Amino acid sequence: MQKYEKLEKIGEGTYGTVFKAKNRDTHEVVALKRVRLDDDDEGVPSSALREICLLKELKHKNIVRLHDVLHSEKKLTLVFEYCDQDLKKYFDSCNGEIDQDTVQSFLYQLLRGLAFCHSNNVLHRDLKPQNLLINKNGELKLADFGLARAFGIPVRFYSAEVVTLWYRPPDVLFGAKMYSTSIDMWSAGCIFAELANAGRPLFPGNDVDDQLKRIFKLLSTPTDDTWPGMSQLPEYKPFPLYQVTTIWQQVVPKLSAKGRDLLQRLLVCNPPGRLSAEEGLQHAYFQDLDPAVKNDSNVLSHGR
Repeated sequence: MQKYEKLEKIGEGTYGTVFKAKNRDTHEVVALKRVRLDDDDEGVPSSALREICLLKELKHKNIVRLHDVLHSEKKLTLVFEYCDQDLKKYFDSCNGEIDQDTVQSFLYQLLRGLAFCHSNNVLHRDLKPQNLLINKNGELKLADFGLARAFGIPVRFYSAEVVTLWYRPPDVLFGAKMYSTSIDMWSAGCIFAELANAGRPLFPGNDVDDQLKRIFKLLSTPTDDTWPGMSQLPEYKPFPLYQVTTIWQQVVPKLSAKGRDLLQRLLVCNPPGRLSAEEGLQHAYFQDLDPAVKNDSNVLSHGR
C-alpha cells in the first residue's frame, strides 16, 4: 500500500470502500477498492474472488482494467484503472439532456464489452448504470463483476437472486435458474431506454410483482404460445392479459426509428428471442456511428 497515495473517498458499498489514489512511482491515478474481511468469516468474500479471477482474464477496452491485487491479513485491496464517473452520476449531471450521438456511442461500447464477456463465457448478471464507468474520453467500461459467473456446457443452474430489480428480465423475475447471455441483453435494453430518456428508468418497479406488471403493460402479457415453458418457471404466477399496442415513439421520443427497432429486439420477454450482443453491434442503428468509436483497437480480440 506504500505504493499508493490516497487522494479522496469516492464510494462506499456492501463490499467496502473505494478511494481515488495515485501511484507514487508513476503518478498514474487509480481507484482502490478496499474489500472488508470479516474476522469470523472464512476470509475473502466469494464475490471478490470471483471478480479478481474473471477480471484477470477479461482484458478489453470496454471492461474496467484490474491492475493489481494487494492482500494483507485484514485487508484486500483491488487496484483498478480510474474512471471519472459512473453512468448514474453522468445522468445526474446532464439535466435531462443527452446528445443522441452519445447515446449511440455508449450503447455500442456497452454491447461491445458484453460481446467480449459472452464470447469468453462470462455473464455479468448485474448490469445497471452504477456499474458502467465513464472516463474523461467518453469511454464506457463494464465494472463490478462481483455477481458475474463463468458459464459453459453443460448448462448449470444459477441463482435467481441476481440483477438489480429494475434491470432484471421476466424469466429471472419468475425464478428461472437456467439462463444464458440473454440475462444481460435484457438489462442492456433497459439501460438503452434510460440513455435515450436521459436517465429516466424504463421499469422502476417497487417489488417483483410491480416490476412484472410494468413490463407486461408495456410489452403485453406473454402466454405459453408466445413464450413456451413460461408457466413452468419456479415462481410463475398468472398476470392480467394486457394487450398492448405500445407507441414506442411516446416511450422513447428522442430515439430514431432504427433505435426503437433495436430497443424492441432487446426487450423480448421470451429469453431466446432477445438479440445477442454480437447481433446488436451489427444492427442498422449503428450505421452512422462515429468511425472513431467503431474502430477502437482491440474489439473482440479474445482475452484468453
